[in-house]
Amino acid sequence: MAKVLEICVDSLASARAAVAGGADRLELCSALLAGGLTPYEALLRQIRAESDINIRCLMRPRAGDFLYTPEELDMLRLQILQLKEAGADGFVIGCLTPEGDLDKAAMKPLVEACSGKGITLHRAIDVSRNLEKTYLDAAELGIDTVLTSGGASSCRKGMEAIEKLIALREKHNGPEVLIGAGVNANVIREFRAAIPGARAFHMSGKMELESAMRFRREGVPMGLPGLDEWHIQQTDEAAVKAARAAMDDSQMPQK
Repeated sequence: MAKVLEICVDSLASARAAVAGGADRLELCSALLAGGLTPYEALLRQIRAESDINIRCLMRPRAGDFLYTPEELDMLRLQILQLKEAGADGFVIGCLTPEGDLDKAAMKPLVEACSGKGITLHRAIDVSRNLEKTYLDAAELGIDTVLTSGGASSCRKGMEAIEKLIALREKHNGPEVLIGAGVNANVIREFRAAIPGARAFHMSGKMELESAMRFRREGVPMGLPGLDEWHIQQTDEAAVKAARAAMDDSQMPQK
């Protein structure tokens, strides 16, 4: 299969930077600083008006765990149908049971709503009880991609587990293993040198932009502690270009 560089974006500006940098696919979300939530339909339409790049929408109704109520699951199903109509090429989903297994019963209606589109299991796998079982359960549901850090805080720390998932992919012709969490050009080179089957990577490539606001009232936070309103996170086109180059076989050391 072809190599894949997926960039996670939550704004039109970041989508433009990702496309210009050479991304193969976008994971579109909102609230990336909160780990990513379901994106706005209007944002998808804005990006789609400018580009035909493959776009998968993250379906996450709130921050926190992946144990969802029936009402949350029904909302996700309806949002999938709306975003399909707006031009989504695929969806990024995931539900767990209280015991930490993939909730196949909860996932089934979501998978059915995604019918005809690509499906990624998101990093719910990384907080599941058994990564390899979760991977195989995802394959059983017909999911084509699994995004993972190997059950660790970063993909570097989870490299051993990721290598085992890639071995499962090869053994069972299973879902693509999309490597995420802490990915940049150097990490891509490390993985490709260490694991020949590492071929799909997910990153945000964020940089911090200074706000254009001149008047700034301090001490009035609007969100998470430690964050202010005067710095904006946005995808860095140069970081995407560097990652794209790192995936080029001609950049790998010759044995």
